[in-house]
Amino acid sequence: MIDDPERLVYLVLLLLVLAGSVIAKLRHRPGETVQQMMIWALIFLGVVAVAGLWPEFERTLLNRQAVHQDGRIETPVAMDGHYYLTAEVNGTPIRFVVDTGASSIVLSRADAARVGLDTGSLAYIGQAQTANGTVATAPVRLDSVAIGPFSDSNVRAVVNRGELTDSLLGMSYLTRFAKVEFDGNRMILTR
Repeated sequence: MIDDPERLVYLVLLLLVLAGSVIAKLRHRPGETVQQMMIWALIFLGVVAVAGLWPEFERTLLNRQAVHQDGRIETPVAMDGHYYLTAEVNGTPIRFVVDTGASSIVLSRADAARVGLDTGSLAYIGQAQTANGTVATAPVRLDSVAIGPFSDSNVRAVVNRGELTDSLLGMSYLTRFAKVEFDGNRMILTR
């Protein structure tokens, strides 16, 4: 187990010093010493638990997508029940709500401006039916859309003229993946 005898001696001496200290404190203040030992034990267990579960906490609580070597992209379900993916659109990170009910990529006006589109000069000649009624849309072409290692160029999208808070990643983009799966509390995209 421990190949280094000097290290073994050091650990034994350290353990003896700690045990002696605890015994000495137990003789003078047993209640206070036991209380402090319990507090330190809980702190230690908490640190071990957080260290061991941190990758899962990070993905779930911070809603981080994971890109795997085998070409899979995973994202956990968010606390609001939606799946979110961050894609680089024209080199700018945009957070999308994955919306299988949307037929295409739908950019909010704010996100469209962030990726370099002049929203004031767009021709809002299309219409989309939403839960809030009919909204005007403008067809656009995006130079690039990249999620993880997967990049597509000259991608069709629309800009929503209504009050859209989050941009939507719809079916026209999702169908570029060979497989879209929902497994428990995560969505898995495979190309």
